[in-house]
Amino acid sequence: MGRKSCFFIGHREASEEIYPVLYAAVEQHIVEYGVTEFFVGHYGGFDRLAALAVKEAKRFYPEVKLTLLLPYHPAERPISTPDGFDSTFYPPGMESVPRKIAIVRANRYVVDHVDYLIAYAWHPASNARELVEYARRREKKGSLIITLIKSYN
Repeated sequence: MGRKSCFFIGHREASEEIYPVLYAAVEQHIVEYGVTEFFVGHYGGFDRLAALAVKEAKRFYPEVKLTLLLPYHPAERPISTPDGFDSTFYPPGMESVPRKIAIVRANRYVVDHVDYLIAYAWHPASNARELVEYARRREKKGSLIITLIKSYN
């Protein structure tokens, strides 16, 4: 993850209404912050919208790469690189992580290694919200910048 990178975290039931704001955030990260690599999961509405925003941006910024985060070992749960994605990424050291916490652990790994986080998390008791709180510790140290997408609920 040597280039400037960004990860997305949000609730799976994200509304399509956030797409214009999400796309604007992606473009801002490319143009203003120099981000060239985006990491996204594939479990829910927010991940789908985030991937769509990056795929759209890639039409105008071909240097941008989109990587799918894999929480489960590819040998155990094979997945081919989806259309519009440049690669998949399975965090090192995840082989012994119990399946029940694999997504949370994979997300934390990426938060620990990216420069930026685009977050859409408003439910107080959710994994997405907990991850944003976890990321805030890195933000306070100046090693991560978080962009929050506001809720439209």
